Amino acid sequence: MLHAEIMTTDAQIVHCYSLMRLLRPSLLDPADFLNKVRQQQAQGYQLMALLAADTVVALAGYRYQQNLVHGRFVYVDDLVTDSGRRGQQLGSQLLSAVMQAARLEACDHLILDSGLTNVLAHRFYYRQGLLAQALHFSLALR
Repeated sequence: MLHAEIMTTDAQIVHCYSLMRLLRPSLLDPADFLNKVRQQQAQGYQLMALLAADTVVALAGYRYQQNLVHGRFVYVDDLVTDSGRRGQQLGSQLLSAVMQAARLEACDHLILDSGLTNVLAHRFYYRQGLLAQALHFSLALR
């Protein structure tokens, strides 16, 4: 049986490290991951896991924000599914759980960024009803 859960304890967060590292290979080790999650939590970041028994099969990192363009929205920083379990609708289930939580927080939109070359992710997002509505621009400052 699958269930979604917000990961709050150190042990829960560290338990998510190996799956998150698939998406964020720059993470050095579980301690680095825990430290970064704790820093982001100070900014409202939440880490939701989709669990099959005690196994983390998908992760979503997100935060609630507000701006003049979108009003109140949920921004999805991270979304990853265990590569051996893709095609089982796990990403869809987890994204639905994030949307449900965001509706309870009175969010008007769900927003995320995806790399321009990540075509498989784009196909997934389109299937979930997300539309590409802007380009994200960035500039390295260091």
